[in-house]
Amino acid sequence: MKLELSHDVEADAWTVICDEARLTPGRGVAALLPDGRQAALFKDRAGRAYAIDNRDPFTGAQVLSRGLLGSAGGRPFVASPLLKQRFDLETGRCLDDDEVAVAVYPVRTTPRD
Repeated sequence: MKLELSHDVEADAWTVICDEARLTPGRGVAALLPDGRQAALFKDRAGRAYAIDNRDPFTGAQVLSRGLLGSAGGRPFVASPLLKQRFDLETGRCLDDDEVAVAVYPVRTTPRD
């Protein structure tokens, strides 16, 4: 199965990122999008895939793909490897600061060509 993410929902634009089997559950990878932005992709231990912006809004560094996965109240999150703020993988909302969020990208798997 291929893993794709939508970087432009209005245009229904999907980008193939990688073969789903290349993602290791519990770890993230960074992907360069066609517009120059970076996405952080994760697969949790249950096999669900998530994609958020890779840029840590607190430091400006492209590091969220290197964060630690966890859950709080049943919500999956990634903790920034720098200052440890946690970002909800489904909504992008920072769990430690209600004023901050990162972009979330829809993810889907499709059959290989």
